Amino acid sequence: MNISSANFIASSPSLKLCPETDLPEFAFIGRSNVGKSSLINMITGTKALAKVSATPGKTRLINYFLINESWFLVDLPGFGFAKTSKEESRKIETMIEGYLLRRDNLRLTFLLIDSRHLPQKIDLEFMAWLNRNRIPFIVLFTKTDKISKARHTANPSLYRKSLLTTLNIDPVFILTSAEKKTGREEVMECIEEVVRGE
Repeated sequence: MNISSANFIASSPSLKLCPETDLPEFAFIGRSNVGKSSLINMITGTKALAKVSATPGKTRLINYFLINESWFLVDLPGFGFAKTSKEESRKIETMIEGYLLRRDNLRLTFLLIDSRHLPQKIDLEFMAWLNRNRIPFIVLFTKTDKISKARHTANPSLYRKSLLTTLNIDPVFILTSAEKKTGREEVMECIEEVVRGE
């Protein structure tokens, strides 16, 4: 799929204030500082569609980007940022849960995980929650340019083993790098397949 247009549409503080639309939506979510904004910019072929910040936890709203006038890329707030107050964390958690559980337009969720780290409890618990609520998701391992090629499959394999053992699921894993522009084609193929079926 080629992207001919990508435009910011709105930032919403809650599900009820999200844009009214019948177009399919594809959500991107991950822990703070996972490289979500950089990956979104790489996928859409833009330099600053999603604002990249050196400060983790910067995204606090549901950000809508209209792609090719035919579908929305939805940038959800990051979770698990240690410096966020309990009240703010709960507010973000409620916002995320509301969107993922009740947004009828949502077709697929991309969960971003830092490829440099061993399986993290918070990521495994979030995948279990997605599975329990029957929310389709694909895992995007980010920052693969920061590790050796020999390690590209190490941590994803540990995640796969854990998910098979505890949840008996085997989600699609895609290795990505915003720096090297890898993984874009695979992500776009997943989105295109859904859009064509609409």
